[in-house]
Amino acid sequence: MTKHNEHKNIPELRFPEFKDDGEWEEKTLGEVAERIEEKVNGKKLTTASISAGTGFVSQAEKFSRDISGAQYKNYIVLNEGEFSYNKGNSKRFPQGCIYKLKEFKQVAVPNAFISFRFKPNFVGDFFQGYFDNNYHGIQLMQFITSGARMDGLLNIKADEFFSVVLPAPSESEQQKIAEILLSLNEMITANTEKLEVLKDYKKGLMQVLFPQEGEKVPKFRFPEIKDYGEWEEKPLKEVFSIFQGFAFSSDDSVSSGARWLKIADVGVQQMKDDVPSYLPQIYIEKFRKFTVKKGDYVLALTRPILNMRLKLAQVDDKFHDALLNQRVGKIVTSNNSSFVYYLLQMSKMVETINKNIAGKEPPNLSFLQIEDIKVFLPSEINEQQRIAETLSSLDELIVAQSDKIEQLKIHKKGLMQKLFPAIK
Repeated sequence: MTKHNEHKNIPELRFPEFKDDGEWEEKTLGEVAERIEEKVNGKKLTTASISAGTGFVSQAEKFSRDISGAQYKNYIVLNEGEFSYNKGNSKRFPQGCIYKLKEFKQVAVPNAFISFRFKPNFVGDFFQGYFDNNYHGIQLMQFITSGARMDGLLNIKADEFFSVVLPAPSESEQQKIAEILLSLNEMITANTEKLEVLKDYKKGLMQVLFPQEGEKVPKFRFPEIKDYGEWEEKPLKEVFSIFQGFAFSSDDSVSSGARWLKIADVGVQQMKDDVPSYLPQIYIEKFRKFTVKKGDYVLALTRPILNMRLKLAQVDDKFHDALLNQRVGKIVTSNNSSFVYYLLQMSKMVETINKNIAGKEPPNLSFLQIEDIKVFLPSEINEQQRIAETLSSLDELIVAQSDKIEQLKIHKKGLMQKLFPAIK
């Protein structure tokens, strides 16, 4: 931002037709929007809540009925295009969330939410740029909630909420910015839907590439393999083993050196690099047998299941030659390792593992608990390889699509920082 714009309500990036329009005018939210207080009064509506990072979600199908009961009498009617603020904070969104209703035509929301609609001549989709979970959204929500926390909980009064100041340009400039943001959101939504289609396709493909319960051969076999006969039933202990990491001490931790692979680094089908940890570089030689290589598969052995999906991932470049910590296991097999990786992702397998580790806190997985689980697998290694290659190529498309969505979100965040002036 130039020095000329540094202390003014002028964005860094402006469309040519508005460059001479001067500063944006400061308006309170109460000047541009009005609170919604219409009660349900026995209307048959779906009750909805705000899910941080998602938007509005139906609380449950069972509430899609007459909610005239006493417990619902104070619920507020919200129409499509109107907004609500849920001050119920979460770890990811400690200041709460503001979203526009677009998932339903009309819903009932708890009166604990602060609900509002924009007045004529003010474009709601423009102001959504202030509310979004980005640079400006974080700034705004921190400002709204500053000093509003009591006993660890948010206590925000409506008049304070509506007193927040939001710089705004003319209606035509608001509309222009809103169109850009809507276009980006549509691109993100379309690519997210494509990602979900790929994931669903993979799920369906796995169901035909592996035998289902009660079957000894899969529904689909590649032409060059169709005459190979039935798959062999074996206990897991004859399919693979788990090599556990070393109990390194937290006192060994250093700021840089050899990568230390911990439980937190193992996600669902992907490695996580959020909080890197390191051990002294000399440990690479001292504990050589506990290193992992790119292409190895590692499994979290404490809390190994998240949303009924196994925390199992392939080691990538960042963790090549990393030192394996205790409670993280490396898959060791004479079979095709990628085939075993996909075998362990099968929903029936995850259900069985989950059942075997249930009842413990935290849930810990040991190979003894699962070594006798029976599975079917091809006796010919080339059939294992063919299945693994097919699913691996699909995973590459899924990763590429996920990366594309992330890049679009980064682009949107950067663009919004330039399209809106900083909140004072």
